[in-house]
Amino acid sequence: MRRLLLTLGLIYLAYASLMVWLHPRFIYPFYPDRFSVQGFEEVAIPVQGAEPLPVQVARGRKGAPTVLYFMGNVGSLELFRAMLDHHRRAGRNVVAMPYRGGGGVPGHPSETILKRDALAVFDALPDLVSGDAVIVQGYSLGTGLAVYVAAERQVDGVILAAPYEKMCQLMTAAAYLPVCVLPGVQKWDSAALAANLAEPVLILHGNEDELIPMDHGVRLSGQLQHATFVKIDGAGHTNLFGTAPYLDEIDAFVERF
Repeated sequence: MRRLLLTLGLIYLAYASLMVWLHPRFIYPFYPDRFSVQGFEEVAIPVQGAEPLPVQVARGRKGAPTVLYFMGNVGSLELFRAMLDHHRRAGRNVVAMPYRGGGGVPGHPSETILKRDALAVFDALPDLVSGDAVIVQGYSLGTGLAVYVAAERQVDGVILAAPYEKMCQLMTAAAYLPVCVLPGVQKWDSAALAANLAEPVLILHGNEDELIPMDHGVRLSGQLQHATFVKIDGAGHTNLFGTAPYLDEIDAFVERF
């Protein structure tokens, strides 16, 4: 029996090691599609210690707020063109950050790299657009970047669509491993930053989301100082944009600034 338990333990450790090595491939299954939407301009911004990053910029009406957008983990802004173009057509300033390794942008993604790039893009906003108010908006993976930027910089509002409390909790459920305590894992812990956000936060989550269950958004909302949680009935993870009242809630929130 002891030998069997030892064997099973070694197999489990080998499995855990393999998952630690492979997990970035599951977090960042990036698509190569290049972004192409009329009204947007590609602008390269400098990033300390890295190649410049080609962000997408649409300049809106005078005095309009700026939406800094962080996409989901498909890693191609082209797949989020509808949301970005919605903001542009509303006359807002829009700055959308690509992810290295996706959308035709060279490089390799990681939590550290994406967060470094996100701060660089935020710091470059005065050179890109002229809006006064800045709203950071994130979807899925990008909610971790929106929370991080809001915790590290002064923003006016935050929009989180289908957010996770901790991404490592999702990986724990999928892999049957204590991922949140494993060394070498990119944990994406938004809950750890929640106390640093004093801005108004709008959270939208579909009640049929199976990839990031809605209770993640509910729990994260409870840890934020000024959060409004909106349940989107009938929406899963990928059809939030087309499900009412998703866009109405976003428009009402942005137009407050």
